[in-house]
Amino acid sequence: MAAFVARYARAFADVVTQEKLDTAALDRQMDDFLASWDGSVELRELFVNPAVAALQKVAILDKLNVKLELQKELRNLLAVLIHNDRIGEVREVAAAYRTELQERQGIRAVEIVTARELSEQDRTGLVAGVGKLAGAQIQASFKLDAAILGGTVVRIGSTVYDGSVRGRLDRLKEALISS
Repeated sequence: MAAFVARYARAFADVVTQEKLDTAALDRQMDDFLASWDGSVELRELFVNPAVAALQKVAILDKLNVKLELQKELRNLLAVLIHNDRIGEVREVAAAYRTELQERQGIRAVEIVTARELSEQDRTGLVAGVGKLAGAQIQASFKLDAAILGGTVVRIGSTVYDGSVRGRLDRLKEALISS
């Protein structure tokens, strides 16, 4: 992640926290804007086009805002991204903001990779165990990857816990080669 993305995310999280804004409403509004962003190639091209003046882009944002009804703080974030030629990274800023807000609330984002689909009971047990490992409340996302053969790979931030069969085989291979 680029350093400027984290700065925008932290600054927006500061505003949201200080103003005690409704984070669920902001999340929905951000999703609405991102859906418009993803759904219109013309909109993206216009916003990232350096030949179009920032004031024109903000005017278009304001016209779009009539339909989206964004809170002024979110609208202002988007306008700042436009003025600083960073609107092309709006999706990354949004993701970093959400991560920053979760961390401030004591929630850690965790990715859990398994080789097969887990039952709801297995997922619940795994989430509880990973929560203890992380020492925090977690927001888990599950992903399937048959290449790991079995077991689980857990990513908590930049730390990876590899309990997969593929990982064990790779470690065994390395041990045999180095001996």
